[in-house]
Amino acid sequence: MEKTTKEEFEERLAQIVARGADATADEWMQEIEEEYGRVPLIFKRMGERPEVLISHLLYKGTVAQTSPLDPKYVELISLAVGAALKCPHCTGYHMQASLKMGASREEILEVILLAGMISNSSVLANSYRIFDEKLERCLPCEPKDANAVQTKKKKRG
Repeated sequence: MEKTTKEEFEERLAQIVARGADATADEWMQEIEEEYGRVPLIFKRMGERPEVLISHLLYKGTVAQTSPLDPKYVELISLAVGAALKCPHCTGYHMQASLKMGASREEILEVILLAGMISNSSVLANSYRIFDEKLERCLPCEPKDANAVQTKKKKRG
């Protein structure tokens, strides 16, 4: 994955305009299939609306190609996010891309472990916040006010 300058990005936009959306989308889908052996389903569906596919791939590519991070780490982070979001397709795609970028088996396993750790922490943190918001304020769960209990007893008695 080569770094892209702003001028190269603008040149790429001009090429898209010159070729047209349909031809550009078809070409990019062929390139993806050649590089990874398959085209992810989301790209196939986006390809039904070439302007959507092109916009998505331009954004995705530009973020990755202008990142100060090494391309291998961009893919490893993408793998971790896919794993944490429990997306088997994203996980597999970015695992394959990570390998192409030079990631080792050990690096991939470490990223999966870290994604699992953060994902687990996220589940716990989110659930505990919901617990505190819902159950800690639950009226039937709250201890009875001592004064209210005494007032009710006096009225009865």
